[in-house]
Amino acid sequence: MDTKTRTRQKGDEGMAKLYLNAADVAEIMDCSENYGYKIIAELNTELKSKGYIVRAGRIPKKYFYERAGLDLEEKTNG
Repeated sequence: MDTKTRTRQKGDEGMAKLYLNAADVAEIMDCSENYGYKIIAELNTELKSKGYIVRAGRIPKKYFYERAGLDLEEKTNG
């Protein structure tokens, strides 16, 4: 599917959010947004050392939940 066929727009419910930003991390971890950025930077360093492509200020949702020891399915279904 090319980008012209389907573009992600804010509020688009048809596509699951794959990445978390610092505000999302801060809310989940009950910390400041600044600390959320620090967590993301640390996790992105881990991913980059494993050869993954990373985006500054964003972390894959699945990886974040795994590393934080949280159950992703419980959060999304509850």
